[in-house]
Amino acid sequence: MDSTIRIGARASALALAQANLVADELRKTGQRVEIVEVAKPGALPDALLNKQVDVIVRSYKGLPIAAVPGIVLAAVPTRADPRDALVARDGLTLGELPPGATVGTGSARRIAQLRALGLGLELVPVRGDIQTRAGKVAAGELDAVVLARAGLARMDSLDLITETLDPIQLLPAPAQGALAVQCRVDDVDVEHLLRSTVDDESTRVAVTAERAMLAALEADRGAPVGALAEVVEDLDADGAVLERISLRGAAAAGFDIETADMLRASAIAEKHEAEKLGRELAAELLDLGAGALSGPGRTQH
Repeated sequence: MDSTIRIGARASALALAQANLVADELRKTGQRVEIVEVAKPGALPDALLNKQVDVIVRSYKGLPIAAVPGIVLAAVPTRADPRDALVARDGLTLGELPPGATVGTGSARRIAQLRALGLGLELVPVRGDIQTRAGKVAAGELDAVVLARAGLARMDSLDLITETLDPIQLLPAPAQGALAVQCRVDDVDVEHLLRSTVDDESTRVAVTAERAMLAALEADRGAPVGALAEVVEDLDADGAVLERISLRGAAAAGFDIETADMLRASAIAEKHEAEKLGRELAAELLDLGAGALSGPGRTQH
């Protein structure tokens, strides 16, 4: 394309870092790119539809479940490590934190899963960007915080991590670590460019399954739901290698994250059945007792 592509992003350090990841991939093709900061929270879709920008880059896990009319998901870049990470005082791991240790998180998903581990931790609500939350540990206000490893990586802050948490302990949020690159439905040239240069099929398939599970649970983005899908190699009946998609899911058995049990399930399917796999795993979790997962005032991941 001859014209400059304007990429809109929120005016935060993490959002701008994410936008620049996409911009760098486009620049490798010789495309001219400009990053446009959109200061008002939640205004990115409006900026796109009003043609102030041509592309918006967002954290996929923060996207509303319902699609916005006039906007298409053009690309899902290669996913960063989706796991959660612990930033703790004195280099401690989760298991080394003593009972009563204060752990900061504003996520219902993390709270529910940490409670289910039975470690006796005191979970403290905490808000703000990565630097603010990690800074509370450095300042001695908290013993630890739990953050998305991908965000720390994009902020060149992996050195803060004292433990990357196994999904057996904490399943990440659906689509955690993935970016959503969107453009206008009628801007087919930009959509084609993004799809051909930025999109990663395995990531797209995985997050499709995870988000389908979230949608089928009728849960909002801040609900106590975890999911992780991976494209894995398998053998068919004739011994030939083929790729399938594996999905693990977890959901709280009720709205009260202080007392609810965490329910877990897993399944595997063909790659082209990602959405169906997500719906079926959600149905299994509902059969196990998951429910009442959406509601007002839910905190974000």
